[in-house]
Amino acid sequence: MLAAAAFLVPLAAQAHCDGLDGPVVKAAQKALADGNVNLVLAWVQKADETEIRHAFKETLAVCTLNAQARELADLYFSETLVRCHRAGEGAPFTSLKPAGRNLGPAIPAGDKALETGNLDSRRSRL
Repeated sequence: MLAAAAFLVPLAAQAHCDGLDGPVVKAAQKALADGNVNLVLAWVQKADETEIRHAFKETLAVCTLNAQARELADLYFSETLVRCHRAGEGAPFTSLKPAGRNLGPAIPAGDKALETGNLDSRRSRL
């Protein structure tokens, strides 16, 4: 059982990108808010860019209908983006995960380092 648990830990860490509060969904939200698909293309393989651009255009068109359509279209775009991102990692897409999951201390620290550009958490405490 201990060996099996060791294999599960890395998979959970890799799957942080599929959370509603993960970096890929945040990028999708910013791209939609700014109307700039280029903000998400770094998250997918070159071969998936056409699909992402198409989904982005469809999402923007539907978003103008009403609030319910916007919410559904935003979810569609986020799911499409995360699915393509995960496929590029060679991993399955099983669904978007809820925000606020306990990811342990390392993943939030890594996200913070990426946001701030500070790779040494000890420096931020000095």
